[in-house]
Amino acid sequence: MNAAPTPSVPLSWPLLATGAAAFFTLGVIQAMYGPAFGLFEARYGVSTATVGLIASAHFLGSACAPLPVGLLLRRLSARAGTSWSLLVLALGMVGVVLAPTWPLAVAAAAVGGLGLGGVSACMNAAYASVGARAVNLVNAVFGVGSLMSPLLVAGLGAGLAAPFLTVAALCAATFVVGRVWGVPEIVTRRPETAPARPGVQAGLLAALLVAYVGMEAGYGAWIVRYLTGHGVGGAALILSLFWGALTVGRVLTGVFGGRVAPHRLLLACAAALITLAALALVPAWAPVAFLGAGLALAPVFGTTLAWASQTLSARLVPLLLVAGSVGGVLAPAALGALLARFGLAAVPLGLGTLALLMGAFTLLARRGLRPGAAA
Repeated sequence: MNAAPTPSVPLSWPLLATGAAAFFTLGVIQAMYGPAFGLFEARYGVSTATVGLIASAHFLGSACAPLPVGLLLRRLSARAGTSWSLLVLALGMVGVVLAPTWPLAVAAAAVGGLGLGGVSACMNAAYASVGARAVNLVNAVFGVGSLMSPLLVAGLGAGLAAPFLTVAALCAATFVVGRVWGVPEIVTRRPETAPARPGVQAGLLAALLVAYVGMEAGYGAWIVRYLTGHGVGGAALILSLFWGALTVGRVLTGVFGGRVAPHRLLLACAAALITLAALALVPAWAPVAFLGAGLALAPVFGTTLAWASQTLSARLVPLLLVAGSVGGVLAPAALGALLARFGLAAVPLGLGTLALLMGAFTLLARRGLRPGAAA
C-alpha cells in the first residue's frame, strides 16, 4: 500500500529552541580546546607536543558515543537521551576544571566528549526526522558557537575555570530550555519511497557522509597550506570565511531547502563542488572557489540525515554519524600524503574526487529506492 505524502512540519521557535541551545553549546566546546592549550600547558606543566592529547581524548569520546546512543534510542526517548548526555557533558567540563593532575584532566575531557557525542546523536536524530530544514537550521547554530568560542576563552580571564564552567552552565541552560519547550521526538513515518535493500541503502548513505566529512575536514586542514604555497595572501582569513560560508549556507538551506528533493539538492551540491575544486586549481581563483565550496558543502550533512530518516529510520542517524567520522579521520592525512608526493595540485584534485564519489553515492542511493510501501 502506498504511503501518503509526508506533510511538512511548520518551523517555530518552540520546535527549534532546544536544538539551537544544544548546538550552540556543542559549537562552543568543540572549538574551545585549541585556544585553551596555553592554559593547560601553564597549569599542568605539559609540553606543546603533549597538550594536544586533551583535544584528542575529547574527539575520541565524541566519536565513540553515537553508536551506543543509537542503540539506546530504541528504548529511550530523544528527550531522555539528550538530558542524560547533557549531564555527562557538564560533568566532564567540571572535571576538566577540578582535575588535580594531567591524566585526570585528559580523562575528564574524554567523558565530556562522550556527552557531546550523545547530545549530537540525539539532536540530529530528532531534527532529521522533522525534516531537512529543521536539521540544517539547528546545525547552523553550531557554527555560531564555534565562532564565539575563541573569544570566550580570551575574554574570561587567564584561568581554565571560567570558559569550561561556562560550558557546564550552557548545558544547564539547554536542559531548562528542553524542559520548557521540549525535545522533538523521533518521528516514525511511512516513507513515500522505500529501499529495495535497506542495508545497501544505509551503506550508501554512510559512504556519502564519509565523502562529505572528508571534504569538510580536508578543506579545513589544507586551505591555508594550499594558498600560502601559491603565495596567496590572507589564507587564515579565507579559512575563517570558508567556515562562515558553511554556517550561512546551512541557514539558507534551513529557509529554502525544503523546496527541493533531497537527492536533487545533493546532486547539485556535488556538481558545484566538482566545478569549484577544478576552479581552485587556478591559484588566483582559489579563494573564491573555497568560499563557494563552503556554501556548496552546507546543505549536505543535514539533508543526508533527513533523507535517511525519510527512507530508512531516524534511529539510524547516530550510526551514520559514526561512519561519517571516518572521513574526518582519513581525508586530511590522505590529502597530506598526496600533496607530499604530487604537489599542491593534489589538494583540489583530491577534494574534487571526494565530490565525485559523493555524487555517485547519491545516484546509487536514489536508484535503490522504489515507490510504495514502507520497508
